[in-house]
Amino acid sequence: MLLSSEDRIKATPVPDFLIKSISEQGYSLEAAIADLIDNSVTANSSVIQVLVDTEIEPFQLFLADNGDGMSADELVNNMQFPSSNPEGVRSLEDLGRFGLGMKAASFSQTRKFTVISRKKGDDKYFGLTWDVDHLVQTKKWELLVNTELEIDGLIKDFNKLNKDFNGCISNFSPNTIVIWSGLYKFEKYLKEYNRKKSLYREVVQNTTEHLGIVFHRFLDNTHNPLTIRVNNSHIRPFNPFPESQQSLRKLEFRRRGFGNDNIKLEGFILPSSSIKESQQPNSGWTTPNKSLLDMEGVYIYRSNRLIIYGGWNGLIRKAPRLQLARLRVDIGNKADHLLHLNVAKSQVIIPHDLVEAFKGYIKELTSEAEKEFFNRGIRKFDNKPNSKDVKFLKKIHSNKGPLLELNHEFPLLKEVVNSCENKQKKQLLLLIRMINTTINKIRDTHENVPYYQCQETKGKEFLDIVLSMKSEGFSGELIKKNLISELGVDLKTLPKELLEILE
Repeated sequence: MLLSSEDRIKATPVPDFLIKSISEQGYSLEAAIADLIDNSVTANSSVIQVLVDTEIEPFQLFLADNGDGMSADELVNNMQFPSSNPEGVRSLEDLGRFGLGMKAASFSQTRKFTVISRKKGDDKYFGLTWDVDHLVQTKKWELLVNTELEIDGLIKDFNKLNKDFNGCISNFSPNTIVIWSGLYKFEKYLKEYNRKKSLYREVVQNTTEHLGIVFHRFLDNTHNPLTIRVNNSHIRPFNPFPESQQSLRKLEFRRRGFGNDNIKLEGFILPSSSIKESQQPNSGWTTPNKSLLDMEGVYIYRSNRLIIYGGWNGLIRKAPRLQLARLRVDIGNKADHLLHLNVAKSQVIIPHDLVEAFKGYIKELTSEAEKEFFNRGIRKFDNKPNSKDVKFLKKIHSNKGPLLELNHEFPLLKEVVNSCENKQKKQLLLLIRMINTTINKIRDTHENVPYYQCQETKGKEFLDIVLSMKSEGFSGELIKKNLISELGVDLKTLPKELLEILE
């Protein structure tokens, strides 16, 4: 074929090829459902229901809301690829961006989905369907218009399922219903005896937990509360930053202007007691199926919707010693295009000019979290000194024995600390901590104080920390000399297997 610069070649995509490519955006089932709920929240819904019978194949999933609904013209527009300009101006409450979310999320789970809707206050529903089989057969990029009979049948199916799960407690009347006809990832890729069990686990465990975290600010809103039900489960909010817990420590926040919006960074350090408490049900520090390690890291909120949580978004690596650190990041939806938010809302690429600000704050946060983690074996008892008898060194009684520490209430030391700027103050406090450790190491040598016979070094968590440091390139000698000793742990008390690793 000879080509000329005067030629124009038609490049219309093959419909079903494009649909299948669009669907591969990294959606899990819970992430896809959350993306649909974004549309419901933007449409001012107060009640959202997700229903799926995990016992009947092909599986049929309904997501319904009582929001504003859509007219026929609005429905046609919202079923387009895309339905809006990602660079366009949006309201502060708009959780969408690309105008692809509902379609991409739906096609990531099904090969046929229908949306039926009516404007709030109207009686008549309209329905449109995307069907990959139809695209394959016709090779045409077109939607199917549902008949009244088809719409009535789908509404009847929804009402029956709603009654089966929620009985008479629900007088819910939806204005928009999204129906996924078949869930191909379960029906095609799993053996028959695993399908129902796997889908049940995904819906009852993973999806309910995920929605409780992602939409916790909406679910917790007392002025305009949102209700989400998944089958017969009422979704409870889970706030990763329970500020009502007095033991949760908060760092001073930082705010940066960015584009036409701003970004707020706020670090939190969980108490060392949360390590043990998180193993109990309803601890408040983790969800039932996640550990502290799963939930350490960055939490990025966009217009009150949690976009990303757990992990450090590529800025640093996760480690057991950092499991008490959580960073809350709030951005407005006017800046998300600068942060390169993807369609599935599962990834944020932080621009180069913000990376250093993030890393600097994370370094400060993780430093404090490490101190809390390594000091978790020390439990200090109340020992209030007489204000008339303030000494430079004070004795602290702990469950490990008596300790000596520099007294922060000693007038001269207090004046020096308070006169420092923020960065210098942190450096001075770190130096004071090292002095405290050294003082007690000397006392241990001369007075045989048992404080350094630390039992926690015999646990698996301590071993994991050392292995993590070794994997990052630290030599065994360096770990023994500059970490373990400086943290006040007597090397002679270390387990044999740990000493062998450090050789």
